[in-house]
Amino acid sequence: MTSKFTVSTHQLVPKHEVLTQDERKEVLEMFGVEKEKLPKILDSDPVCKEIGAKKGDVLRILRKSETGGESVYYRVVVAG
Repeated sequence: MTSKFTVSTHQLVPKHEVLTQDERKEVLEMFGVEKEKLPKILDSDPVCKEIGAKKGDVLRILRKSETGGESVYYRVVVAG
């Protein structure tokens, strides 16, 4: 029996989600930056492929830590 491995279910891969247009606008205004100034993630990244992220999308990444609780990071998807 063969089961398909999904990257997002691995314990070391944080949760990634594509922001809606409204969420993206709110985040960019909150930080006072343009989308191009956010850290980058390639559209060829396995997680981007799995969640259907496309060039220009902004991702919210939720990282959990035993000592720090939960941290939120944002990345813009670029071609790669």
